[in-house]
Amino acid sequence: MTNDELKTEIDILKQRLNAYELSDRFMMNKTFQLMDGRNIQLGKGTGTKIGTEATQKIGFFGASPVAQQGHITAPTGGATVDGPARGVINATLTALAALGFVA
Repeated sequence: MTNDELKTEIDILKQRLNAYELSDRFMMNKTFQLMDGRNIQLGKGTGTKIGTEATQKIGFFGASPVAQQGHITAPTGGATVDGPARGVINATLTALAALGFVA
């Protein structure tokens, strides 16, 4: 490879790296894998979303990815009302909704 060819290749590489650094997103066509013991560190200000629309799908621990699940109605009625159990159920439903797992 001549010096001129090498300079041309370096210029092309610089352009590609600049485009990569200036982009507002990283698009991947391959599996993204974190090695054992690595963490994902997030900012503390605005926060970070995984999935930006209710129709985007995600799965955990080998389960098939699904879109956001519908709202789960809190318990009402019944022959025997267990106040403490309903309190826990309602708190769980609130937490699931706050995390976006259910609408």
